[in-house]
Amino acid sequence: MTALPDAEQLCLQLADAIRPQLTPNTAMIGLYTGGVWLAERLHDLLGIAEPLGTLDIAFYRDDYHQQGLARDPKRSKIPFSIEGRDLLLVDDVLFTGRTVRAAMNELFDYGRPARILLAVLADRGGRQLPICAQYCGARVEVPAGARLRLRRTEEGRLSLQLEHAT
Repeated sequence: MTALPDAEQLCLQLADAIRPQLTPNTAMIGLYTGGVWLAERLHDLLGIAEPLGTLDIAFYRDDYHQQGLARDPKRSKIPFSIEGRDLLLVDDVLFTGRTVRAAMNELFDYGRPARILLAVLADRGGRQLPICAQYCGARVEVPAGARLRLRRTEEGRLSLQLEHAT
């Protein structure tokens, strides 16, 4: 397997790709946890006027009734009206599409956006739902049974890491 792309460089490339499409009506929402880290970085790089929103889709997952809460849920916080707004939804790794589907379900509980665009740092393929990112930093091949995760150091530096099943 080849080396994983540099997450910091991918952030800069994503910002460059997104910037021409921004409007005064654009707001950004990051998905916990890695998507929020990426969204914080992109929000700063892009200078979006609206404060950053955050979303925890734990209760919207389609496997919630089977699995329950696997971790401590975070509080979703959307400090602006989404009604009629262009939303940039940000996640770290796109895999099956189920997290994005859950996020869209939750967003519609807040109102009806004009449109939702998806930005991800990495797309690892393996979709189970017809979901795609309009902005993608890199496509990464991941061996079966492995996970691609975004990590953040105490200093705030982001990196992609491959975790093999044990």
